[in-house]
Amino acid sequence: MSDSVIASVRAHLADRIGGPAPSAASVTFLGLEPLEVLRFPADSDDLVRYVSLGCSRHPMGDPAEAVADPVRGPRAELMLTLRGGVGVASGVHKTLAVLAAAPAVEGVVLTVDGLLDVGEPLWKGAPFTAVLLGESDVEDLELPEPADPVRFLAAVPITGTEAAWVRLRGAGALREAWAEAGIDVRDPARGAASL
Repeated sequence: MSDSVIASVRAHLADRIGGPAPSAASVTFLGLEPLEVLRFPADSDDLVRYVSLGCSRHPMGDPAEAVADPVRGPRAELMLTLRGGVGVASGVHKTLAVLAAAPAVEGVVLTVDGLLDVGEPLWKGAPFTAVLLGESDVEDLELPEPADPVRFLAAVPITGTEAAWVRLRGAGALREAWAEAGIDVRDPARGAASL
């Protein structure tokens, strides 16, 4: 079923995001099936979308369970949206693949308000070292029963200070601070929220 899931996810993304066909970069991790990162060209609002492809191949299991269910369980892909994008040599595709591999490598279940911290710049020269997961503008992809749908989670870049704020006050408090300051979280050159 995993190959059909990936084909369905690719078609769903192409349909929902539209525009020219995305470019793809493949990233391989020892002991894991390859992950791809699709880069959808800038739309009319100059938004470039980077989307993982492969995280949803298998359901994310509960790390407490000895044997994961091969069909049931949450599935997700990550979507990083940046105004204008960042250069091909920035390394952003590798970082997104690392984040998308977290369920297979660390047993993490990707959910809204989840915090993933890589401890280093998300791309070359970026002030952001983590992402806060949230709802994206791509609706869930329903899979044949009994499989759970694939969710497309927005991976919003955040600074180390903002990550500490999320740990202390919660994701909602950080989103409120962004709203009050009028911060465009899709701007790759934005400053941190004043917390």
